[in-house]
Amino acid sequence: MKVILKEDISSLGRMGDLIDVADGYARNYLIPQNKALPATHKNLKVLEQQRQILLQKREREKHRAQNLATKLATLTCEIPKQVGEEGKIFGSVTTMDIAHCLEQKGIQIDRKKIILDQPIKHAGEYEVPVKLHPEVQTFLKIKVVRS
Repeated sequence: MKVILKEDISSLGRMGDLIDVADGYARNYLIPQNKALPATHKNLKVLEQQRQILLQKREREKHRAQNLATKLATLTCEIPKQVGEEGKIFGSVTTMDIAHCLEQKGIQIDRKKIILDQPIKHAGEYEVPVKLHPEVQTFLKIKVVRS
């Protein structure tokens, strides 16, 4: 069954894409959850009219993400933690700690966009990837210091 996506779904595609999925998946999940529309003649006409608006919106979002990425690349986030012997931290530094540090500097970022494979457990300097947009990724410098 062909459907038109109403929002970005990482495993399927981006908003406005025309994709082919299993009939049951479309009828039982995508359409009832309001994530997609059936690809009827009427819906395809509406999609063509809105495609230009979608492209402009995506470009604005990408431009904002690139501006934020250049700002983040110059920042160093200093996170004070209690440090024991051999530089080991009591607890760990998580994405929530990094998001809170950025919030104090006046930058609002969803902590889910900060990619931290494992929590930081030792004092020192780290570069943490931040995925701001599907096409824009930058690295944020994190410095874990003794409090």
